[in-house]
Amino acid sequence: METAHVLVAADKFKGSLTAVQVAERVTAGLRRVVPGVRVETLPVADGGDGTVAAAVAAGFERREARVTGPLGTQVTAAYAVRDTTAVVEMAEASGLQHLPDGEFAPLTATTYGSGELLAAALDAGARTIVFGVGGSATTDGGAGMLAALGARFLDGDGKPVGPGGGGLAELAEADLSGLDPRLAGIDLILASDVDNPLTGPKGAPEIYGRQKGATEDDIAVLDAALAHYASVLGPEHAGLPGAGAAGGIGYGALVALGARFQPGIEVMLDVLGFAPALANATLVVTGEGSLDEQTLHGKAPAGVAAAAREAGVEVVAVCGRLVLAQEALDGAGIRRAYPLTDLEPDPAVCMAQAGPLLERAAEAIARDFLV
Repeated sequence: METAHVLVAADKFKGSLTAVQVAERVTAGLRRVVPGVRVETLPVADGGDGTVAAAVAAGFERREARVTGPLGTQVTAAYAVRDTTAVVEMAEASGLQHLPDGEFAPLTATTYGSGELLAAALDAGARTIVFGVGGSATTDGGAGMLAALGARFLDGDGKPVGPGGGGLAELAEADLSGLDPRLAGIDLILASDVDNPLTGPKGAPEIYGRQKGATEDDIAVLDAALAHYASVLGPEHAGLPGAGAAGGIGYGALVALGARFQPGIEVMLDVLGFAPALANATLVVTGEGSLDEQTLHGKAPAGVAAAAREAGVEVVAVCGRLVLAQEALDGAGIRRAYPLTDLEPDPAVCMAQAGPLLERAAEAIARDFLV
């Protein structure tokens, strides 16, 4: 019989375990049943929060910069560099994690720090930048990011408009002539797991505004302001896939920075070296906190399973909760899923005890597929 070689390529369990911790727990559980099994770990991410951590786990160097947070105060943000490739995660600078509990600023939160983080990557010598966008606290169409990189957004009196999406309602002139000239010589990849347009019923304010504290009135204001912003900057980019990612920062990157959109998991699997790792594997374990309808639309486990199926390698998944029928799992290329809620039905206990429970789930995988 062929010697088993397991590749653990799972995303984080949000609120419980990082992708690195998931890999460690799965490895421990597998080895409890099959002590000598060969296990390779490759924590993955789809462009959202956790993307820099996944790059660092794959051998990138972690760097830090002090940048402007979404509320205008200074925060520390990490990015990752290997040779001339950088992985920049907008959530590190402009993410919901930088908002104090219960404090939102849907109309004024800015992506200025994301622009400063891109500039830090340029300073580090990056020629290719993977720009992971997701988990944002902002809905400013990337105007803050572009301002940090040298653009100017002026009102009718020639003064800078206010921060955030709300200020864009006053926009009269967009001057991109001062953008950092180094941007013209790089490959900027917009890595996202969402393909929403900038505005409208599937746009950034309507679909994602509420999770950033926006009221129905705020959503209407933001949608109109972003539509106006796009009419000044270039409406032809507003409907492109990914334009609505991370509060419209995707639009700013596409229209002004020459970015190219690519599904985040595809980019990250390439950057992390998934193909060579997969070449050695006889079984892949993927997963994330919740295997649900969203998983099937560009999330990490679906991307991992699709690549593994193409290579003819069997895939199983671990998750906190499972709301997909077996038919949907089969369609995604996942042979079987192991939800922690099968071991502990109480969701609060399940999240608190995710590590030990995940080890037990991995033991079951070993008994089912390795023994």
